[in-house]
Amino acid sequence: MRTVKKFPFSLTEASKQSFLQWAQQYDEVVWLDSNSYKQAHESYQAILAVDAFTAIKTDAYDAFDKLKEYQTTTLDWIFGYLSYDLKNDVEPLQSNNFDGLYFPDLYFFQPKKLFLFTEENVEVHYLNMVDDELESDWKEISELLHSSKYINPHKALDIKARTAQANYIEKVDKFLEHIKRGDIYEANLCQEFYSENAEIDPLNTFIELNKISKPPFSVFLKLNELHALSASPERYIKRSGNTIVSQPIKGTAKRLDNEIDDLNMIKQLQNDPKERSENIMITDLVRNDLSRIAQKGSVKVEELCAIYTFEQVHQMISTISCQVSSETASVDILKNTFPMGSMTGAPKISAMQIIESTEDAKRGLYSGAIGYFTPSGDFDFNVVIRSILYNSIEKYVSFSVGSAITINSIPENEYEECLLKAKAMRLVLNPPL
Repeated sequence: MRTVKKFPFSLTEASKQSFLQWAQQYDEVVWLDSNSYKQAHESYQAILAVDAFTAIKTDAYDAFDKLKEYQTTTLDWIFGYLSYDLKNDVEPLQSNNFDGLYFPDLYFFQPKKLFLFTEENVEVHYLNMVDDELESDWKEISELLHSSKYINPHKALDIKARTAQANYIEKVDKFLEHIKRGDIYEANLCQEFYSENAEIDPLNTFIELNKISKPPFSVFLKLNELHALSASPERYIKRSGNTIVSQPIKGTAKRLDNEIDDLNMIKQLQNDPKERSENIMITDLVRNDLSRIAQKGSVKVEELCAIYTFEQVHQMISTISCQVSSETASVDILKNTFPMGSMTGAPKISAMQIIESTEDAKRGLYSGAIGYFTPSGDFDFNVVIRSILYNSIEKYVSFSVGSAITINSIPENEYEECLLKAKAMRLVLNPPL
C-alpha cells in the first residue's frame, strides 16, 4: 500500500521550516514536533503528513462510531482531531455557546505522503499511487534547505477578551458555590480571547509560537481554511501495543529570570497543597477512566506530581498507565476516556454540565486533542491547550486559557494564572513594535 524509503537525516530548525514551507502547497497538513524535549514514551522526534487521499469530518452525533469504522476500514496512518464537543457523543450533553471558528467536531484524513523523523533518520511513506513523486519531492525539499527564508510579520491584532475580568471572577465564585454544595470537587473554567476581521500567516505565526515555547506536543494543523497552531506541553493519551499512557497536567507556576528564584519557584510548586490536590484529583479521575478499558489490576501511577520545566512555565504532571487486551479497539479507548480529565473536572459529567452553563464560548477544538493512528491501531494525542485557532475564511482568530477551580481557589489568582498561560499566544499575535 505504501512505498517506504529511509534517508539519513537530522532535524534542525532550518530543516523544519523547509519541510513546512514545502508542505504549504497542500490543503491538508499536520506537523507534530517534540522539539527534542526529553521525555518518556516518545516515538518520533517529529511527523509530517500531507495531502488527503481519504477523509472523515462530522459533527458529534455518533462521531466515535464513525471514526471507529473509518479507522478500522482504512487500516493506515490517519491524522486529525477530536474536538471537546465530542462530549455530546459520550454523554447526553449539549454545546450551545458562541462559536466564531466553525470547526467540525471531528476531522481525520489519510495522507498520501508521510515523513517520520527520528534522531538519525527520516522514514518516508508514500501511497503507491504517488510514489513516483518521492524522489522529486525529496529534491525539492533539499533545495529549500539552502534557500533564504524571510518571515513576514503580520500586523498586530486587536485582541479582545470574551469574558471580562470581573465576570471571570464571578464565574469562579459560582464554581466555588457548586464545590461547597458537593456538586463537583474540581472543574476547569476557561475563557476565550479573540480577534475579528483578522488576517495572519498561519505558518509564520506557528514558527514564532513554537520558537518561544518549544513544547513536546507542538502541532501545525492545516485543513483547508482551518488552522490550529499548538504549543501544547500536554499528552492526552498514547497507545503502544497493549500499553496505554496518559499524562495529565494540573499545576502551573511562572518562570523567573533569576536561576535561584526559578529553582525556588519549582520547589514552591512541588509543595503547594492546592496545586498538588488539583493534580491528585485529576490523576484519580484518569485512573478511573482507564479502569473501564484496562486489564484488571494493571492501572498504575508511574509518576505523581512531577515537575517539568518549559520555556514559559513550570508544570506539574502525573503519568498513569495500564494494559489493555489486544482485542480492545483503539477508538473505544478514546471514547471511554474523552474528554480528558485535566480539561473537565471531577466528577466529570457534573463538571462538564457546569462548564457548559458557565462559560461564554464553545470550546470546539480547544481542550480537544490532535494526533494520529498507525496502521496497527497505535495512537498518540496531545491536549489542545496553549494554541491559536484560525479560520481564514471567517477571518477569526481565537485562543483560550483556563484554570482548575478547587475549594482553595482564590478568584483573582485564577485569573492571573489564565493571563500567564495566555502570554505566549498574545505575544505572537500582538508583538511589540
